[in-house]
Amino acid sequence: MVGLKPSDVPPPLGVKMASAGAAACIADLVTFPLDTAKVRLQVCAQTRARCSPPCLTCRPHLQIQGEKAAVEATKNIRYRGVFGTISTMIRTEGPRALYNGLVAGLQRQVCFASVRIGLYDNVRDFYTGGRDSPGVLVRILAGCTTGAMAVSFAQPTDVVKVRFQAQVNLDGVARRYNGTMQAYKHIFQNEGLRGLWKGTLPNITRNALVNCTELVTYDLIKEAILKHKLMSDNLPCHFVSAFGAGFVTTVIASPVDVVKTRYMNSPPGQYRSAINCAWTMLTKEGPTAFYKGFVPSFLRLGSWNVVMFVSFEQIKRAMMVTKKRMEATN
Repeated sequence: MVGLKPSDVPPPLGVKMASAGAAACIADLVTFPLDTAKVRLQVCAQTRARCSPPCLTCRPHLQIQGEKAAVEATKNIRYRGVFGTISTMIRTEGPRALYNGLVAGLQRQVCFASVRIGLYDNVRDFYTGGRDSPGVLVRILAGCTTGAMAVSFAQPTDVVKVRFQAQVNLDGVARRYNGTMQAYKHIFQNEGLRGLWKGTLPNITRNALVNCTELVTYDLIKEAILKHKLMSDNLPCHFVSAFGAGFVTTVIASPVDVVKTRYMNSPPGQYRSAINCAWTMLTKEGPTAFYKGFVPSFLRLGSWNVVMFVSFEQIKRAMMVTKKRMEATN
């Protein structure tokens, strides 16, 4: 057995929510540079560097930071692929730029993952009335439910995270935000509550897709592995299940993720709605625009899923061991 053994007693809701939040924070710490590279590619920073004057895709991003200064400072910058983007960011902005928005990202995971992942088993059991072997449709419904619930109150943290990641940190370019709390305040003062919840519809759509695909795929792969006795319920099993879940999730959720990123990072008035943003992308850039940043998305989601699910299973089991010991001493 690799790793801690599963508990004989099902973990309570509090343990699952705490484990999910902690595991998601660990996964974010490990994979955040990949997520930042994905955001940069999705907002078409590489096109901005090549366009003179800036194209329709890039102009909104520049207007937020100050177009003249941004064009001048980035005219010789080229983003090529995920690792090329990471390398360019380190060279031009320093390694800290890869972790722009990390504080908001961790805040997001504490609020977000603890609900969408931690509540999944309980919501699934609620829909089935506690019956064993729930069907795929019930699992999908449970995943969509917890994903939508999480977004409904964690959206402001996602808005701030995306804007920090899209922010170019170069000499001569004014920074939009200098700190997480200042970002929340600035968005509220200039855009109101709607600004903090900007992109909620595409984000609910994305996270309903991501959550049900991620959790249901992980559930099904893990169950199949254990049913056919290919592996035992340990780290290798969790690794394979999480990797498969990451790939399937990226394929399904990438188009919505691109629209969400573009819309949340746009200045007021650029798009009338998330649907208008998607239509503009389709008509101006073609269907391939919806899969911009697919490689970094997969690298990020695949690695994020592996780190998160492996950590989640082990933290959950460690907490149950600790709980059992504490009960034994009382």
